[in-house]
Order: sequence, then C-alpha cells, then structure tokens
Amino acid sequence: MYRTHAMPRQTYTAAEAARALGISLDTLRRWDRAGRLTVGRDASNRRVVAASEVQRLRGERGGEVLSARNRLAVTVDGLLAKVEIDVSGPSRVVAIITRDSVEELGLKAGVSVSAVVKSTSVMVQR
Repeated sequence: MYRTHAMPRQTYTAAEAARALGISLDTLRRWDRAGRLTVGRDASNRRVVAASEVQRLRGERGGEVLSARNRLAVTVDGLLAKVEIDVSGPSRVVAIITRDSVEELGLKAGVSVSAVVKSTSVMVQR
C-alpha cells in the first residue's frame, strides 16, 4: 500500500491569505498596492500570495509565531502610551509604555510587532 503525502501549500488565493493574516481582503489589496506584500498573479490575473509571504507577515520564524496577527493600536496620552496587540481569538495583549518608547520603536497602526510576556510585565519589541 502506498501512502500519499500532501505537498505543503505553496500559494494562497488573496481571500485565503487575508483570512490567514487576520485582515480584510481590502487591506490585503492596499498592502499589495503599497508594496508591503509581495503578490503574484495567476493565469486569470487574480492575486496569489506565496505561503512564505504569509509566514513572513505573520512573523513566523522557525515554526514559532511571535506575532499572531500583527494588529496594533497605539494611543498616546501625554508621556504614556497604550499599545494593544490583537491576537487570535477574543484576547488582546496590552502594554502601557512611555511615549518615547513608542517613538523609538516607530510604533503605529499596521506595523508588525511581537510581544514578550514575562510574569506581570509585557515588553514590546520590533
């Protein structure tokens, strides 16, 4: 008896890639136009995204996912800033850091970040 092994997926349709990244199809199209995402075209001129590109945008390194969906909200109020990282599911990671840290890291909505959670602290890195 021969077993067939499924080949790892090489490409995603635009809708599949958007779902895997946790973004809307419109956002994927904007990222394509802005050059933030490398997109190919199939024979029918539809967008296709390489699996490696989806992994890069998800922040996957060596099978480890450091940033689940890379959705970020930054609210600056005086000297402090609240950084909210949307992760898969109904959860969110929230860190209160200084305004200087936000500026030094170049944090703003849409940038890719990861969070290191240690005990009762959350450290944001880019």
